[in-house]
Amino acid sequence: MVSGLLNNGIPGLRTIQADYRKYLDMLKNFKLTIEYDGTRYHGWQRQLTDRTVQGEIERALCRICNEKITLVGSGRTDAGVHALGQTANFRCHSRLGPDEFQRALNSLLGSDIVVRACEFAAESFHARFDASSKIYNYRILNRKIPAAIGHHYAWFVPRDLDLHAMRSAMAHLKGEHDFKAFEGTGSPRAHTVRNIYRIGLVEKKGGYLVLDIQANGFLRFMVRNIVGTLVDVALGRTGADDVRDILLSGDRTRAGATAPAKGLFLMRVCYDRQPVLR
Repeated sequence: MVSGLLNNGIPGLRTIQADYRKYLDMLKNFKLTIEYDGTRYHGWQRQLTDRTVQGEIERALCRICNEKITLVGSGRTDAGVHALGQTANFRCHSRLGPDEFQRALNSLLGSDIVVRACEFAAESFHARFDASSKIYNYRILNRKIPAAIGHHYAWFVPRDLDLHAMRSAMAHLKGEHDFKAFEGTGSPRAHTVRNIYRIGLVEKKGGYLVLDIQANGFLRFMVRNIVGTLVDVALGRTGADDVRDILLSGDRTRAGATAPAKGLFLMRVCYDRQPVLR
């Protein structure tokens, strides 16, 4: 309504026009990089009853800005999934700068959610639509004895795993494919084609294995379903070359069980035109 009045040239509205333009000029776009332990949260996306990471941050922002704030995330993470580099953006009219927002948010949020960085973003920046790729890690503890410390950050698999077979199976997943066979139910997507730029397996001290995967996008439960299938291969339940047939079939029932959420970490959201390869 106000913008319509400004365009019709009615005398006496110059003050309103100046104030309205000043109001628009104060609207700033902020980009957040967020780390969180997802153990106590029902995923990223806000919900009416359950605690979520997005919901907690939005409540803190509303307190700081004294206005309703909508936080836009790069994408959802499910209940129990963690992040070291989730990205989000929000717009507000506050006079606070990025450093002040970062300090204020970290003082209001619980110890399991931390804003690692806050910065001004271009007015057009959108955390979800501008993302070019994402990097996830999945952590497996493969030894005879479980861990007491950090047990909620890895999937404990006590049986011996054939890592050579796992790596052979992973080779079939690299590149652009239809990943419908590794999709969880209820995925909000237009199609199931994704491009895995890289996928690798790293052995760490103490019996830890880290699956590192980067793609231009992920379907719901895609990483966890891939991990469950690869573990089946490593246990001899599925052949390494069978993964190619599973992929081509598009049949979720032929893939492995969904790996536990606690081993999954969103490491980084990339906004570069070229994928970040190692």
